[in-house]
Amino acid sequence: MASLDSVSLAILLGAVLVMAGILSSLLALRFGAPLLLVFLAIGMLAGDSGPGQLQFDDVRTTYLVGSVALALILFDGGLKTRFASIRTVLAPSVVLATVGVLLTALITAPFAKYALDLNWTESLLVGAVVASTDAAAVFLLVHTQGLRLRPRVGATLEAESGTNDPFAIFLTLMLVEYISLGSSSAGHVAMEFIQEAVLGAVVGVVGGRLVVVALNHVALPQGLHAPFVTTGALVIFGGSQIMHASGFLAVYLAGIIIGNRPTRAHNSVMAFLDAATWLAQIVMFVLLGLLVSPSRLGASALPAVAVAFVLMLVARPVAVFVCLAPFRFNWREKIFIAWTGLRGAVAIFLASIPMLVGLSKAYLYFDVAFVVVIISLLLQGWTLAPAARKLHVALPRAERGPRRVELDLPGQLEQQLVGYPVRPKSLYFRRGLIPSWSKPTLVIRNENILTPTEAEPIAPGDYIYLLAPPEKAESLDRFFVDMQPSSAPDPHLLGDFMVSGEHTLAELAEIYGVKVGEDDGKLTLADYFDVHLDRAPKEGAELPLDEIVLVARSISGGRVNVVGLRLPEDEETPALLTRRQALRRKLADLWTSVAGV
Repeated sequence: MASLDSVSLAILLGAVLVMAGILSSLLALRFGAPLLLVFLAIGMLAGDSGPGQLQFDDVRTTYLVGSVALALILFDGGLKTRFASIRTVLAPSVVLATVGVLLTALITAPFAKYALDLNWTESLLVGAVVASTDAAAVFLLVHTQGLRLRPRVGATLEAESGTNDPFAIFLTLMLVEYISLGSSSAGHVAMEFIQEAVLGAVVGVVGGRLVVVALNHVALPQGLHAPFVTTGALVIFGGSQIMHASGFLAVYLAGIIIGNRPTRAHNSVMAFLDAATWLAQIVMFVLLGLLVSPSRLGASALPAVAVAFVLMLVARPVAVFVCLAPFRFNWREKIFIAWTGLRGAVAIFLASIPMLVGLSKAYLYFDVAFVVVIISLLLQGWTLAPAARKLHVALPRAERGPRRVELDLPGQLEQQLVGYPVRPKSLYFRRGLIPSWSKPTLVIRNENILTPTEAEPIAPGDYIYLLAPPEKAESLDRFFVDMQPSSAPDPHLLGDFMVSGEHTLAELAEIYGVKVGEDDGKLTLADYFDVHLDRAPKEGAELPLDEIVLVARSISGGRVNVVGLRLPEDEETPALLTRRQALRRKLADLWTSVAGV
């Protein structure tokens, strides 16, 4: 009976710790504290050196939980990654994720050697453990601080954070193997890396496609789609690891494949993975906090702080500037990318590997990683938003998105039912605009269900449901948020080839002789972009209008306020592609054909 009571007590204490982590997130969000730091603190307080006095030193369980949690975090990141948004920054992101991690480890190693009194291999292991950025830490802090980063910067950080973990894990495992066995060759390391990367990529792409096929063709009972996808991700991860491939790379690529293909129950899958990822992060950080012994940190605390500052102020910036030198990033963007190299659970997870295999000085690696993560989350985490604004890489904060309700329709994948409350200052209510690819289906008013015709005119407070393709549903948000006042365009821009976004298509047709439909003639050029673009307009967005092309030249308040006209006779013959451009296009086409995105 005593053993049964101990099991019950363990369940109770574990549940209380997780619940404390969940509830503490509300307090952390209110005060802007890095959430991951809060979860670590809860684990430390519950540990043997804190008031909780829990004795926990099970490294194997921590490694198992950490592997599953990291796999789910990477899979969830892949699901949310739009391939169209990262394909243009794929090259710099991959360079940062491989060469950048290696450079960071190499630059950190000499400082670790002299600060911690290690040999060169051990100091390089310290560098490898703390070299990779943490996807969960980066984007959790970006989102909780309400930042809207410039698309290229945000996409680069997103792709780098998702792809650098597999390389850091590989580098750490190779160094642990070398320290354990005492010998290894450069050829062996190169072959291991190629095997893990190539096989991991193949398993990820094939596994992702198989999950999509199964999800769309197997008639699963309602509610089992999300668990099926989650367990499918873990099968891909475990299978890859057994084949000595990179399971973390495989599961990230599988997430990208699944997230960029039309699937059944897409919304329930995303909601389930969001919850599972949150729970995985909380459990992992609490367990890692339990392993920490503050009394043991005393001897290595100051050297570890020195390593942390060298990593943040020297190693990461040098690696970023070297890796991004061939690409067109300005110095402000490079500085921000360097400063956003937050360390999180990945570093502490990697530091548990030497403990698992029983290396000498294993606890030293763990303690150094822990201190580095604490300093990174405190300094970089709390200064992320001010740094983005000072360096002008943050876009103006957008209006908080409307409450969107999404419902999957059984039996088909082409349409989804999306609902919004109608707000008095929204683009939909004021201008009656709606994209051509969406169709109003029903309106709820005072708890009564009406057809759009019966509900005319639509009033603020109504709830309207529209049919839309799943991949475009989120683009409807901008029609149901409050419109921001648009600034008047510069009058000097109004001429033969630049016109105000407030001119109507009818006025444009009268001046330039283009043909427009009778209904379209009443639309302003800004309206025309809103109706026909799949997403919010950006500078450079193009739309054909009869024989001319409209180009968005200036955006204000989320709408196009200056439009450029490209006339047929002004079109230039496309320039020949350089070898680099031709190679990039071929690689992009190859990925699209293989991945089906």
